[in-house]
This record gives sequence, C-alpha cells and structure tokens, in this order.
Amino acid sequence: MVHSFKGQVAVVTGASRGIGLGIARELVARGAKVCVTARGADALAEAVQDLGGPEVAIGVAGKADDPAHQEEAVSRTMAAFGRLDHLVNNTGINPAYGPVLGTDDALAAKILAVNVLAPLAWTRRAHAAWMGEHGGSVVNVASIAGIRSSAGIGMYGVSKAALIRLTMELAADLGPRIRVNAVAPAVVKTKFAEALYEGREEEVAAAYPLGRLGMPEDVAGAVAFLLSTDAAWITGQTVVVDGGVTLGGGL
Repeated sequence: MVHSFKGQVAVVTGASRGIGLGIARELVARGAKVCVTARGADALAEAVQDLGGPEVAIGVAGKADDPAHQEEAVSRTMAAFGRLDHLVNNTGINPAYGPVLGTDDALAAKILAVNVLAPLAWTRRAHAAWMGEHGGSVVNVASIAGIRSSAGIGMYGVSKAALIRLTMELAADLGPRIRVNAVAPAVVKTKFAEALYEGREEEVAAAYPLGRLGMPEDVAGAVAFLLSTDAAWITGQTVVVDGGVTLGGGL
C-alpha cells in the first residue's frame, strides 16, 4: 500500500524542474499540497500548473540562501494551506569545476551558503512556523559526491558531505518530534547534471550495475518513503540512491 500524504503540506526547494519537481509530483500524487521554490518565476508558474494548479500547489520565486525569500515561502505556505508537515531541501549549486584547491574563495563560500547553510535556515523556519509544535519530517538532497571523492566537483562534494553531517546533527537536535534524513543520488538525468553524461550516456551508464542513469522519479520515491510514517523509526540517515554505481567506485 502506497503511503498517503492526504491533508499534509510540504515545501520543496529547487522544484521548478528536475529532481525537485519530481519530488513535488510524487507528493501531490499521494495527496499532499506543496509549495515549490526556485529562482525563475516563469518556470515556477509552469511547475505549479504541472502539479495541478493553485488548489494543490503554490510557487514562490527567490534565491534559496536569501532569508527574505525563505521567510516569504514559509509564510505563504502557512497562509495558503495552514500547516507545514514536510520540508525537502533540494536546492543545490555547482558553479565550479576543477580541484578544490583551485576554487575561488567567494565561489566556495557561495556553494556552502546555498548547499549547507540554506538547508539549515529553511529547517529553522519550518521548525518555528509549525514543526516545532506539531512535528514533521525533513529530507535533505545530498549526493554520492558527499560520500566519496569525485574528480572535478570537489567543492560540491565538500558541501554535500557537510549536508550529510548537518542531517545527523539536526536529527539529534530535533527528535523526537521531527525526523531528519537525506538521500544521496548518483547521476540523475536532469539539466543540472547533464554535463556529466551528455553525449556519452551509454558509456557513463555502463558503470552502473542496474544499467542506467537515474531519473527524478527514482529519487522521489526514496524521498517520499523517508518523509512518510513508513520511515517512522528512521532519522539521521542518508539513503544512497545510485543504481549501484558506488559498489564499483564510480561517480
């Protein structure tokens, strides 16, 4: 039996496309109402229509690490739907390619601000708005780059390793009312990751025991499980969603 989220509300950041939109679709399909966020207002408007319109979804545009945007999104969620049961911190950036030592200081700080400090801030706001009193669940979208060294995207990996550790610390701090977990995907077929497989998908997929790259739906199912009461005794954990690729040491 598929777990229902009927009567529950979620905020999913970075959800105008890709993994975030896939997660939002899964939650809405199971009965949830959602607030989706991203930088682009037009893309968000399309996502809201894709999800079923304003009866089940609202979109709030802004930068994930902007405190004013965070406050607006949470406030509008509460105003529209009256509660906030689940938070999915999906927004992530990877604007630097190359060795960690060569990463510009300002760029490194921005990566950490969006990929680590923003999830902390979003969780703090969700806690203050609803979850602290009523309970809830949080899932952070990390990466297998946070578990093992990944050539060329080292600073991104550092940030995702920090997010995995943040997940553990928040789980310890916020239990028993709030559960906090993470997922760590390998390469998923999205615009964000296309540089890792574009033009050579078969070659990249050959390293995966399951024979293919991931799809947003693969991650969405894992996230929905962790948010649900089916995972009621799971907190502080990171679920690797990788098609088996890390069994052989690949990205």
